[in-house]
Amino acid sequence: MHTLSPPRPNREETTMHALTRTARMTGLFYLGMAITAALGFLVIRPQLFVADDPSATLANLVTHGSLARAGVALELAMVVTQALTAAWFYRLFRTVNSFAASGIAAFGMVNAVAGLVSAAMLGTAIQVSVDPVGDAAATVQVLYLGSFNMWGVGALFFGLWLIPMGWCVLRSGWMPRVLGWILVVGGAGYVLSAFIRYLAPDAQVVAEALAYPASVGEFWMVGYLLFRGVRRRALNETPPTIHTPTRAAS
Repeated sequence: MHTLSPPRPNREETTMHALTRTARMTGLFYLGMAITAALGFLVIRPQLFVADDPSATLANLVTHGSLARAGVALELAMVVTQALTAAWFYRLFRTVNSFAASGIAAFGMVNAVAGLVSAAMLGTAIQVSVDPVGDAAATVQVLYLGSFNMWGVGALFFGLWLIPMGWCVLRSGWMPRVLGWILVVGGAGYVLSAFIRYLAPDAQVVAEALAYPASVGEFWMVGYLLFRGVRRRALNETPPTIHTPTRAAS
């Protein structure tokens, strides 16, 4: 008597599930990067750093030491999630275009290093506030300015990683083409805005406006990766993988 075995998933379904899992893991890391960066840079930092008053910045660090340490921890978490996001984007897109996928990973890692240096500066500022060296207020202020500018110059590579990311979206067909173009244009705008911030300090409104398309593309990308993964027709548009022929038994 023969028993019926459950149907085995075909190769296409297995590959589709693997792509979707990779896409959603990438989106999860990307979301983690966005949350930690926003909390650290946009929420905690303004509560501690006073641009025109070094003494107030020092006083904030002394009074709110736990908050300052949380800010450093968030920057470190941003570095970790940025690095993981870069690695998983490579894993997701390497069969589409290995050069572009490598670009996403490389530019993302450089941006993570910029965040790491920023976190080290903030950690040093906390140490100076606890154990003052020389003019503590001036030292702390310079360290915070240095951290701020690490974010400013790091924006160069943050924009650069969006360009190959958008190219991979366009090449693969796994996400909407409009998303791909927004990422490419947004990445170029982000790179340009990094130069404008230093070459034209009075044109900060223009620099911020150039970064808006990148923000739209990023939020769309995170949402698409998490909730959709890749399009169902992805496998039909994926370049075939190269299989190494096996040697027949003699």
